[in-house]
Amino acid sequence: MLSKEQLERYSRQVVLPGIGESGQRRLLEAKVLIVGLGGLGSPVALYLAAAGVGQLVLADFDRVNIPDLQRQIIHRMETVGELKVQSALLALKSLNPAVEVTLLSGQNLEELECALKQVDVIVDCTDNFGARFSLNRMSVYHKKPLVSGAAIRMDGQVTVFDPRDPKSPCYQCLYPEVFAVQDTCQMSGILGSVAGIVGSIQATETLKLLLGIGQTLKGKLLLLNALTMVFREVSVIKDPLCPLCSCQEGFYNP
Repeated sequence: MLSKEQLERYSRQVVLPGIGESGQRRLLEAKVLIVGLGGLGSPVALYLAAAGVGQLVLADFDRVNIPDLQRQIIHRMETVGELKVQSALLALKSLNPAVEVTLLSGQNLEELECALKQVDVIVDCTDNFGARFSLNRMSVYHKKPLVSGAAIRMDGQVTVFDPRDPKSPCYQCLYPEVFAVQDTCQMSGILGSVAGIVGSIQATETLKLLLGIGQTLKGKLLLLNALTMVFREVSVIKDPLCPLCSCQEGFYNP
């Protein structure tokens, strides 16, 4: 049973069809890993904490800088220079003190993988291909759903990879692991609110996965052009020659 305080806090969710008290309890018992506390990870963390996801694991080794504040809404001027995970912790505890937060502030892949084994969903809010491919390999190997998002300039994209389903593609089915040039927000710019839209969609997909409701973006890539405010949906199929998720031996090399 939910407590009186929980019923009051989450009342707008509890009344929704498909959620109710049982769904809210599932959220309270859930554990989510958010990798990257920047423009995408900020709204993801805030919305999951607000929704009552019981345990959040935050991973980021960077520190808060003044240019980050244009889009990374979980941080404040008061935390400039601090580790992003520490800055995010302050904001999340202020929003919902009941949420249990674990911090990973290093680049140790073994530590990240150890945390990943214990979670229900991974949310990829990173900004570089190396991290995305590493998370994808861990997701496939440990059969953990991965909610992937990206945003740059006025464009964004979101998809869900769910290795629990043998027909689901993985990140490497969508993108070959060969990139000569990496585009970044520092190089090309980004409208902060676009990152907010993408992060909000990632949070929604995560909640749907945890609750087992609706249709997720598994097998679909949602593309946003904010200049025209047009959303497009592209089918993503499993690559039968993917060296990761289609390999019978389960190749894994973090």
